[in-house]
Amino acid sequence: MQKIAFIWDLDGTLLDSYEAILLGIEETFGQFSIPYDKEKVREFILKFSVQDLLEKVAEKRKLDVEVLNQVRAQNLAEKNAQVVLMPGASEVLDWADETGIQQFVYTHKGDNALTILRDLGLESYFTEILTSQSGFARKPSSEAATYLLGKYQLDSEKTYYIGDRTLDVEFAQNSRIQSINFLESSYEGNHRIQALADIPYIFEGK
Repeated sequence: MQKIAFIWDLDGTLLDSYEAILLGIEETFGQFSIPYDKEKVREFILKFSVQDLLEKVAEKRKLDVEVLNQVRAQNLAEKNAQVVLMPGASEVLDWADETGIQQFVYTHKGDNALTILRDLGLESYFTEILTSQSGFARKPSSEAATYLLGKYQLDSEKTYYIGDRTLDVEFAQNSRIQSINFLESSYEGNHRIQALADIPYIFEGK
C-alpha cells in the first residue's frame, strides 16, 4: 500500500468543529445585527460552504464580505479550544502512518487550521497542509488536487479525498481521484463510511 495517498478534509471529517463554527457565525451575525437561525445556517453550510453563506448574506445586506469574513475568522479562532477530534481520528491517522500511506490536508479553513492541527498534535502526520490561504480555487475545483498529484507524483487511482459533504465528493470526482465520504453518492469512485474506523476495511486485501 506504499502508493496510496489520503487527502483529508478537516471540518466534520477529522475535526468535530461544527458547533464552534456555528457559534462563531452566530457571534458574527450578532455584531452586524443579522438574524441567525442555527438549523438553517447548519443546513446551508453543510450543503454549500461558510464562504457561500457569507457571500449571500453580504450581498443581501450590502456588506463587505471580506470584513464579514475577517470578523468571523477572529470569532472562530477564539474557539480553537472547543475543536476536538472526530471519533477514531487518531487511530486512523496512526494506522495510515504505520501502513506507509502519505497524508495531506486540503481544507477551506484559513491558516487557523495550522494552529488547530498543531494544538491537537496532528501536524506531523501530514506531508503538506493546504488551506484557503494557499491560493487554490475552492472546491469543487480540482486545482489543489492537481497540484498535489503533480508535486508528489501521486497515483490518481490510489489517491483518496476524505470528506463529509457532497462538495467533497464533487471535488474528488472533478480531480479524478477516489472519494471516501460519510454520504452516499452516485460517483463510482466514492466509498461510503459510517465512521472513520471503517476506513482500514476499505483496503483489506489490497
